[in-house]
Amino acid sequence: MTNLSTTYLGLELKNPIIVSSSGLTNSIDKIAKLVEAGAGAVVLKSLFEEQINHEINHQIKTGEGYDYPEAMDYIAGYTKDNSVGEYLQLISDAKAKFDIPVIASINCFSSEEWVEFAKKIEKAGADAIELNVHVVNTDKNVDAAVIEGLYYSIAEKVNEAISIPFSIKLGDNFANLVGVVNKLNVLGAKGVVLFNRFYEPDIDINNLSLTSASVFSTPADIRKSLRWVAIVSDKVDQIDISASTGNHDGEAVIKQLLAGASSVQICSSVYKNGPKVITEMLNELSYWMDEKGYSSIDSFKGLMSYKKIQDPAVYERAQFMKYFSSLE
Repeated sequence: MTNLSTTYLGLELKNPIIVSSSGLTNSIDKIAKLVEAGAGAVVLKSLFEEQINHEINHQIKTGEGYDYPEAMDYIAGYTKDNSVGEYLQLISDAKAKFDIPVIASINCFSSEEWVEFAKKIEKAGADAIELNVHVVNTDKNVDAAVIEGLYYSIAEKVNEAISIPFSIKLGDNFANLVGVVNKLNVLGAKGVVLFNRFYEPDIDINNLSLTSASVFSTPADIRKSLRWVAIVSDKVDQIDISASTGNHDGEAVIKQLLAGASSVQICSSVYKNGPKVITEMLNELSYWMDEKGYSSIDSFKGLMSYKKIQDPAVYERAQFMKYFSSLE
């Protein structure tokens, strides 16, 4: 019988499929359906500092009698405590009800809040924390090293503040991704998620307005993560990688594990097909392992990573000239 168990961030998972941070994981009822379908772990919907501040400002603007400093301070503190309190209760309830790892997720823009939220999340009983970090640099005078330094500062401060493991959810827009991951590992990160899926704007040419592009990934998006999972898993061998983006079926899960991922995060596929897709992915993974004679995830994990293949340069190739040069 195949053994689908694996480890991620030092946590024991019954299988490598993790449902990523989203509206799918913002309530006990929703998580229960994911657990029933076979999820190996869940990442709770992110606690957003920006959203909390938006709620605070909304309460202050719409409230009556809050036109003096003491009242505004009170409503700001109450709103923040209430939002954070609900999130901490979700962590506590999920840990009490389910036997799979519960990973919290936070997204902040001030270093003080990263640390404060992380401490409270650890106390609430989360098994690990996923730091959802992203900085959009629009200043032509700011060097890339300055932006990278923000990630390092967050990792270092959170590492000093908590004892549970944490990962960093990264975008794919770093000039030296391997170097960034290595530095984050040195500063205490036990894992990275490759890659984050960000809000992307679109333009409505009829109304001349900005709209949101599709929030869901497609199976083709796996190309964004597969290359870097294979490279980073070999170049930074002390860090766990959770592969994210474009994982829509069991074949995608197998590919990511072969490339060197410790776990595979899914989201869009569950939105589109329901929790049953988790069961289908696990069945496909188990069937493939039986067919190939692999008794465990470790027996084939990383088999197609950067160092393991005959020509590692395949993962480095950026142009199509070799393939299209003969076409007119």
